[in-house]
Amino acid sequence: MPPSSRAPGPGRTAIEGSGGPKPTRTCIFDGDVAGLARSHPYTHARADEAARYVDFRAEPQRIRTALEDFVPWGAHAAVDRFYTLLEALNGPDSQLETNDCAFSAPEADPAEPPVRRFGCSGRVMVLFRDLPRNRSAAAWDTFTEALHITLSGVDPRFELGVIGTTRVPVHFRALPPNARDGHQVMISFWAWGGTEAGCMDNLGRLMTHLGGALRGIGGR
Repeated sequence: MPPSSRAPGPGRTAIEGSGGPKPTRTCIFDGDVAGLARSHPYTHARADEAARYVDFRAEPQRIRTALEDFVPWGAHAAVDRFYTLLEALNGPDSQLETNDCAFSAPEADPAEPPVRRFGCSGRVMVLFRDLPRNRSAAAWDTFTEALHITLSGVDPRFELGVIGTTRVPVHFRALPPNARDGHQVMISFWAWGGTEAGCMDNLGRLMTHLGGALRGIGGR
């Protein structure tokens, strides 16, 4: 089951068990990501200068007010769980941090089966706080493998959500000039439902799984 075209990032390889109930579905993209390259920290989004970088480690109180894509949907448990995830990733007990996220609200697609009539998608960019570690391909291999393996063990009958990972090139401005090129991981997510509310409920279910997985490996 490939992700929808509404997804915020590409997804290619589905990772699913064979036979029996399938685990939480995940995917990995290993194609061309040159167009996704960015700096850290950045000043503002290329397409929108009003969308500026916020350091949630320094200003965690802004997590629930600064994300313009999510704020209108704040009454939904899915968004609250996403905020809680960001608070954990940027909190004092994590070895990770985030530097960007986005959300595309539920939209109807009449071409989809009724159970998938509405779809939404989003992303969060994750990096290691120890900036030189972001230059290690082995470190990111370990992280993404742990994330996919952890998710493969939860909610085996849930089929209306997908989590994907994409390794994205980053220029780390705080590192020495000859050692600034590394990566971060874009974690993309997609959810579907027969109604707008059902879609958001399934997104909440997905956020529960993603939050649990990332909190489990974020301190490593």
